[in-house]
Amino acid sequence: QVQLVESGGGLVQAGGSLRLSCTASGLPFSTYNMGWFRQAPGKEREFVGAITWSGGSTYYADSVKGRFTISRDNAKNTVYLQMNSLKPEDTAEYYCAAMRSGRASYYTVAGFYNYWGQGTQVTVSS
Repeated sequence: QVQLVESGGGLVQAGGSLRLSCTASGLPFSTYNMGWFRQAPGKEREFVGAITWSGGSTYYADSVKGRFTISRDNAKNTVYLQMNSLKPEDTAEYYCAAMRSGRASYYTVAGFYNYWGQGTQVTVSS
């Protein structure tokens, strides 16, 4: 019954911007930490960023730090990934994921997330 639905992917030129959205249903969104991961062909799924349940803290992979921004709107059950200064190496399928909040959270580890979206493709041309 839990669903995470990503949107906003597409084709963009290097240096451009995209904003991904992930809308959740079937779960108490405001109690879940949210993460973004990506997977390029032939590569493992990698952590992109995360935001805590309240939006009080954000975490980013070094590869996107300073270019990507995660935010959330708990009233809309939506988490966003604003991607600026896109590079061809950002090309990947992007997934949002939800993690039940608790005493400790390992935001960079995919296995700690409870629910996953279907993904949205981001392609950055050079």
